[in-house]
Amino acid sequence: MTEKLFVRIVRKFESKRSNGKMQNCEEQKYGIRKLEISDKGKGFIELLQQLSVCDSVSDKEFEDRFRELSAVGDDHVIGVIEDEASGKIIATGSVFIEKKFMRNCGKVGHIEDVVVDSSARGKHLGKRIINFLTEHARSMGCYKVILDCSVENKAFYEKCGFQQKSVQMALYFADH
Repeated sequence: MTEKLFVRIVRKFESKRSNGKMQNCEEQKYGIRKLEISDKGKGFIELLQQLSVCDSVSDKEFEDRFRELSAVGDDHVIGVIEDEASGKIIATGSVFIEKKFMRNCGKVGHIEDVVVDSSARGKHLGKRIINFLTEHARSMGCYKVILDCSVENKAFYEKCGFQQKSVQMALYFADH
């Protein structure tokens, strides 16, 4: 049995980083936007299946969950990149905002479910999704953004400005 080790990664908002480099042509081809209800038909669920267990979701289930998440507004955002040529969603990630009593009633952004389609990797789309999500968290007044990742993905997130902070623990419920 293979165990996966997960680490907690944190990026604090102390200063806005910019390396001054222009986006390459490959990056400019793909726009980032918020998830739309029509994205189920563009392979959104199939993309999530490349990341983890994600059973098929009926149109009604998708629409219900989409409306539920839309009702919380900018406290939960799912970003997507659509390949205009194929009409498929090729990258996604989400961020939700946790409101705390700590840090003078501060806010923390939690990044989840970041995945780039296997056919589109190596085009810096993952970094673009991460930047979109972290900037959203910053705009919402978060003092930091955190995520959990596998050890294999740690170097990627470090390139995005994150640093290891702690170890993730999880308790899975057998009935879910």
